[in-house]
Amino acid sequence: MSPAAPRSRMPVALYALTAGSFGIGCAEFVIMGLLLQVATDLQISIAAAGLLISVYALGVFVGAPMLTVATRRMPRKAVLIALMAIYTVGNLACALAPNYELLMAARVLTSLTHGTFFGVGAVVATGLVSEDRKASAISIMFSGLTLATLLGMPAGAWLGLHFGWRATFWAMTLIGLASMATIALWVPRSREAMAPAPLREELRAIARPQVLLGLLMTMLGFAGVFVVITYVQPLLTRLAGFADSAVSPILLMFGGGMILGNLLGGRLADRRPVPALIGTLLALALVLGTMSFVLHDRIAIVAFVGLLGVAAFATVSPLQLRVLRKAEGAGQNLASSFNIAFFNLGNALGAWLGGVVIDHGPGLQALPWVAGLVTASGLLVALWSLSLDRERAAPPARLDDALACDSAA
Repeated sequence: MSPAAPRSRMPVALYALTAGSFGIGCAEFVIMGLLLQVATDLQISIAAAGLLISVYALGVFVGAPMLTVATRRMPRKAVLIALMAIYTVGNLACALAPNYELLMAARVLTSLTHGTFFGVGAVVATGLVSEDRKASAISIMFSGLTLATLLGMPAGAWLGLHFGWRATFWAMTLIGLASMATIALWVPRSREAMAPAPLREELRAIARPQVLLGLLMTMLGFAGVFVVITYVQPLLTRLAGFADSAVSPILLMFGGGMILGNLLGGRLADRRPVPALIGTLLALALVLGTMSFVLHDRIAIVAFVGLLGVAAFATVSPLQLRVLRKAEGAGQNLASSFNIAFFNLGNALGAWLGGVVIDHGPGLQALPWVAGLVTASGLLVALWSLSLDRERAAPPARLDDALACDSAA
């Protein structure tokens, strides 16, 4: 068999994970195209509606480690199906929520499944392929998230515009049922439970300085994306002057960019993981910062929405792979879920910060340059982490060389 033959296709189980990630990704992203409708219907401010995104992300941050620990001895397939069942019930509750408080509670319930699904799924994905294809396997699993943005977010915005925002959550309830069936059909049944290492060892691995720095760079690097994308609807309608009906097709540009960036980031990280990490974070910071200059130019802002999708999701595989490698061994399962949690903590931080900038700062027009600064701080953390790698790799000074220097002095 030629060396190229094994690279011709990925295991079918990866695409089952993709189907599940599409379902869960819809819950995270569709609300961004519905903020104005939700705010109007429930008689709340845009910033208050934006908190539905922040609270979802915080729910992921809490739920990822909690559910990962709670399910660590369960078979992986059972874990994934149970998570999709909770997701389905959560979206049904969103569709039926009579007020803002109950909608918020339903969003929290839905969010609890997110981090564990992607955390366990990333470990499963990397275990299905050879070492040189692990980042690509992660990117394929996460492509469901990008498809949720490409198809789910604009479709949700369209449904919300024509049938009301609740119709979007009814649609996601059906997506949840379909995703659960797909996982049940395609993911092979594991013969044993996850057989985790002792919890103390997993927590000790999470506490490694380089793992903690990896989590921090994930949070800060991705937070900048949500400073902008959370409020993309008012940015497009109130600053660029687009009609509400134009938001849905413009979001297709963001989703298409995410698919391209996700695949690009996976391939770059497979080949050169460190340059991919630095290069993607730098590109994201530049795209965000430069967007400040095109907010009133309709053609340019549409192009930058697409570029933001590329730059944002090109960072995902390098960031996830960095944490997995630094936690290699006992803590990999928990570290993977923690990193998903920190992606979403960054989402919450970005959505909250964007709301502060709108309500108490310079306003909508300042969102892109604020976002660029936030992502740049994640890049600085990455550079710090890599400098520690170099220090550790440097050979220690020989004792006789040191003594020779002392005698010469």
